[in-house]
Amino acid sequence: MTSCNLDPNQLETLVRTAVAGTGVTVLGVGAPAGPPAHRTAQGSRRRRLWDLEGHAHCPVIGVCLPIAALRRVVDRVLGGQAVADDYELHCGVITDCKRRGPLADAVQKELDRRYMPALRLAAKAKTTEALAAYWLEASAGKDLAGAFWAVLTHARCTPALEHAVLGEVHMLQHQVGSATRADLARFEALIDENAILARELGAAQQRSARHVAEHNRQTEQRQAELVRMRAELIGRDTTLAMVREQLQTLEQASPGLRSRFELAREGQLQAERIHDLQRAMLQAQQEAERQRRRADEAVVEQQHRDLQRAVVAEPDDGTLPDEALTALQNQAVLCVGGRTAVVPVYRQLIERIGGRFMHHDGGDEDSAAKLDSTLAAADLVICQTGCISHDAYWRVKDHCKRTGKRCLFVDTPSRAGLERALNEATVKG
Repeated sequence: MTSCNLDPNQLETLVRTAVAGTGVTVLGVGAPAGPPAHRTAQGSRRRRLWDLEGHAHCPVIGVCLPIAALRRVVDRVLGGQAVADDYELHCGVITDCKRRGPLADAVQKELDRRYMPALRLAAKAKTTEALAAYWLEASAGKDLAGAFWAVLTHARCTPALEHAVLGEVHMLQHQVGSATRADLARFEALIDENAILARELGAAQQRSARHVAEHNRQTEQRQAELVRMRAELIGRDTTLAMVREQLQTLEQASPGLRSRFELAREGQLQAERIHDLQRAMLQAQQEAERQRRRADEAVVEQQHRDLQRAVVAEPDDGTLPDEALTALQNQAVLCVGGRTAVVPVYRQLIERIGGRFMHHDGGDEDSAAKLDSTLAAADLVICQTGCISHDAYWRVKDHCKRTGKRCLFVDTPSRAGLERALNEATVKG
């Protein structure tokens, strides 16, 4: 942090350059800055900006007032628009605020207005120790600038506390500069990554456009084939009608020219040709529907075979040990997931040994909120890993881990599988 100390001649030249073209007279330029007023930690009057030590003005102006706000204050006081760059404006305001004047009063009012909440909080500190404690707490929050201004101008701010606060803010400015450079580096990396992703997105869009064009082309071909087949069918119908008319004409002109049997045979052949054309026309339309039905039937058949292999009708031979029968009596047992045919088997087994059976389908129809409430009411959880959604599986596992609740993971949906799991749980318990 560099303290901007200029002699009166340099200050006058700097400020006149900053307000060049405005035609405004700068008050106080060129007057020597008097020494800061002697202060003690007595009394309750807050110090003003011009009462601070000379080396404190630079961090106060730089940290507590953004350059845009500082420029607005200068323009309002001078009645024009400052043309100096940010550094020159910063140095000129620092020098002018070392004594009371129009610009120093305006900056003082702007800082008090901007950080009024922090000033009210700091005013509650009646001793230097309380003020130091306020600074430690407030400097760790979001309003560092407000806490900085409130502490430096507080009546109980001693030279030692002021030195410590200025040093901490000085080091923080260095850290902020380093963090800004690191953020810029990360931002440039993100720009490069965004360009790569944009190129990949463009390539994906081109592939999608090609697929859409190919699909449209195939659809147009099928529609054209369907129109052709319909036209052919109409032509065959027309030909058949003409043949029938010719036949009637021949029969009227020459009775007995062809036996009725031959005429009926010819009519049957024509009807078969018509049917063949109709079947050919409908074949393209029915192909997609047949494929869909075959897929649905295959899925249903596979599920049926899996269910038949999984659910084994095992007799109730009482294979559970006495320890399991005693441990599960009056216990709430929750079964999460499972095939529809397996749930009655589990219910019968749990209720036979004196437990209270509860069930959740694992996320197919029951909500996740219902699963959480059901898990909280259960004493033992049976999780069928092959018949449960991914989200429900992790909910069950996380709940049992947090609460220390027993959880049995059953891979095979059968009575024997459940009995083995209950037996192992009883032995481990």
